[in-house]
Amino acid sequence: MSKPRGPTVGLLGSYGGRNVGDEAILTSILSSIRRGRPDASTVVFSRCPEHTRIHHEGVDVVGWEGVSREPASQIVGRLDVLVLGGGGILYDTEARRYLRLVRLAQEQNVPVFTYALGAGPLTDRLDCMMVRETLTAATTITVRDEESRLALEEAGVMSAIMVTADPALLLEQEEFGHDLLRAEGVPEGELLVGMSVREPGRAAEHLDSQGYHELLAHVGDFLVRRLDAYVIFVPMERDDIRHSHAVLSHMSAADRCRVLHGNYRPRQILGLVRHLDLVVGMRLHFLIFAALQGVPLLPLPYAGKVFDFAQQLGAPALSGVVREAAGPLLAEVDRVWDERPAHTERINARTPALRARAAATAEHFLSQLELISPRTTVWGPAA
Repeated sequence: MSKPRGPTVGLLGSYGGRNVGDEAILTSILSSIRRGRPDASTVVFSRCPEHTRIHHEGVDVVGWEGVSREPASQIVGRLDVLVLGGGGILYDTEARRYLRLVRLAQEQNVPVFTYALGAGPLTDRLDCMMVRETLTAATTITVRDEESRLALEEAGVMSAIMVTADPALLLEQEEFGHDLLRAEGVPEGELLVGMSVREPGRAAEHLDSQGYHELLAHVGDFLVRRLDAYVIFVPMERDDIRHSHAVLSHMSAADRCRVLHGNYRPRQILGLVRHLDLVVGMRLHFLIFAALQGVPLLPLPYAGKVFDFAQQLGAPALSGVVREAAGPLLAEVDRVWDERPAHTERINARTPALRARAAATAEHFLSQLELISPRTTVWGPAA
């Protein structure tokens, strides 16, 4: 019996951008496809093909940014299905870039499945029009949170929208040993608090860099003095390193802090989080990793997706990341630390339901893939 000839699945997201969260999403989606349809071939549309080839073996990789219509059309035309997502990719000025490829696929009758998308803000007329036209023609629309569903509905999408959960909730950890911590200069025997900061960027343009750097510096100093903690800044993108050092520049207790500089895989970062006693963070996927490890966490919402995740976990979350919030934020840090057994219990009670919703997205996609390309067995010549 020869190997079955299976479907070709295209994966289009913010992959290859060296963001740990997006790479965690890709890792999880690929794992789900390999378990459910080992006969499938996958094509990853990457912002940096070399990075994707190194970190994700066994996939075809194509660069798509800056590619003209004809070669892009040829690439998507050989797919059996195009998966849009996951992750937050549908927002002003960025949505049109991804949806250009979606349009090319739909012009060639390639089905499109949206996989736990993040959407918003969507106010630009062109982006809203493209979202409305392309997603209405998609076979299935799934988003990772209620805010994303609302953003799509306000953009004019009339089709049914299913709210699921982030695919990274299915990530399995890779060991992050004490030797790696020592190599990063983190001393042993310390109470460890992980912090995550981010750059303003197009997804968070309203952030005042100076303001939130000073705010998080207050938090860092408080963690050191109140808890006698050692603070580890965990970059989820390379530019987070610069912003972590900017926070350190405002701290008086910077000698009790360390910014990680290693280039780690998502599963390794998940393994690292296991060593932490508390997490305070802006990056959504750093908070997801904390939840998966049952670590008490305090989200710093700069966007609705972080606030939504905090609500689902029952975690405390203030209404913004601004200097004026320093007093309430420090009080909340103190409260979370004092009540950490209760926080851990609540996280461990609620996270399985989120994981189940993420698994349901994978199962729904696999069922759609079965309709598009049923499993077949190709028999070779008799022995």
